[in-house]
Amino acid sequence: MTTPAISIIFFIVAAFLGALGQFLYKSGADLAGSGLASYLFNWRLFAGVACYIAVMTLFVAAFRKGGSLTVLYPIYASTFIWAALLAFLFQAIPIRPVNVAGMGMLVIGMFLMGK
Repeated sequence: MTTPAISIIFFIVAAFLGALGQFLYKSGADLAGSGLASYLFNWRLFAGVACYIAVMTLFVAAFRKGGSLTVLYPIYASTFIWAALLAFLFQAIPIRPVNVAGMGMLVIGMFLMGK
């Protein structure tokens, strides 16, 4: 079974949106206070939820196009790379050599799983 390119693109976008959702949850949690209202009226938390809804929608669309689990789910593992890049760009969290090595291993694993 060949996975269509559109399914792969959907999963790449889903991986980025998943990382963006994680970033928004983290930044929303940083801004939240101890009261319930600080969670209910926190736009970043709601934007994070919207990202995850979009991720699930893209998953369904990719599978309906004929995507293979063994090809697509390894692509979603790139979420960890996107999350590190977002944290570096927007929160100045350093990416150390050991992180780069881990990212490289993820890419190699994604490649091997897709074979």
